[in-house]
Amino acid sequence: MKERLQKIIARSGIGSRRTAEEYIRQGRVMVNGCVVTQMGSFADPGRDTISVDDVELAAPENKIYLLLHKPPGCVTSLHDPEGRRTVSQFYDDIAERLYPVGRLDYDTEGLLVITNDGEFSQLLQHPRHGIEKKYLVKVKGVPLEAALKRLRDGVMIDGRGTSRAGVRLVKKGARSSWCEVVLHEGLNRQLKKMFELIGHPSVRIIRIAIGPLQLGRLPSGTYRFLTKAEIEAVKQCAAEAAQKTPSKQRPARGRHPVRPDAGRRTPKAAPTKMLSSRRPR
Repeated sequence: MKERLQKIIARSGIGSRRTAEEYIRQGRVMVNGCVVTQMGSFADPGRDTISVDDVELAAPENKIYLLLHKPPGCVTSLHDPEGRRTVSQFYDDIAERLYPVGRLDYDTEGLLVITNDGEFSQLLQHPRHGIEKKYLVKVKGVPLEAALKRLRDGVMIDGRGTSRAGVRLVKKGARSSWCEVVLHEGLNRQLKKMFELIGHPSVRIIRIAIGPLQLGRLPSGTYRFLTKAEIEAVKQCAAEAAQKTPSKQRPARGRHPVRPDAGRRTPKAAPTKMLSSRRPR
């Protein structure tokens, strides 16, 4: 079946549709040996030979969507030049070539989506789709409400202001506390730097949700397949955000803070015991 060329290229994982359109404009895309520069061109990925920079796109694959509970002490990549553990070892029983969506720091744990669907990956990653990420952060001491308000309103990190965030204290102890944080962006080591800035360094960071996707009680180092309902919920979430987003986004301080518990009803995750899982060796 014929589809728009930029859609086929984006789905292959090379880049977003916008990137694919730029490749077409630059004359870097060929269909059956002919250079295509016309926007809106169609091709059949099952029959046509499509290449970018003379590299042929792989034939259509079965789309696979995993929800992995990333443990601490591994990197979110397929290979690491320093020889550290990578997340790929936790789903190496699957033959298809899969890629992590976004990243989690070496010591950060929690929800990580793994897929070979480039378009789905873009829905989860690009800020314009408005899919928020929720974390539990264990910090030293007990932050005062005034300090948490600073984080909600946005702070300067490495010369850049953060967007408003949902931040609340959910548990406090004598020496440490747990905070729930909802972010709409993913700056480098953002959570660590945010809490260092208010004098309460983080001890542990767990991502517990991405939009409608929930980590739940999935054991660390194991994965499960996303349900059809969860996949559709992500697409619906991104579609609704696209309708609400103006052509030019307002400045960060013009937006209202997002309550950590805000959002639509989350589809029920499939029981872990019913799906394939693999514990780290």
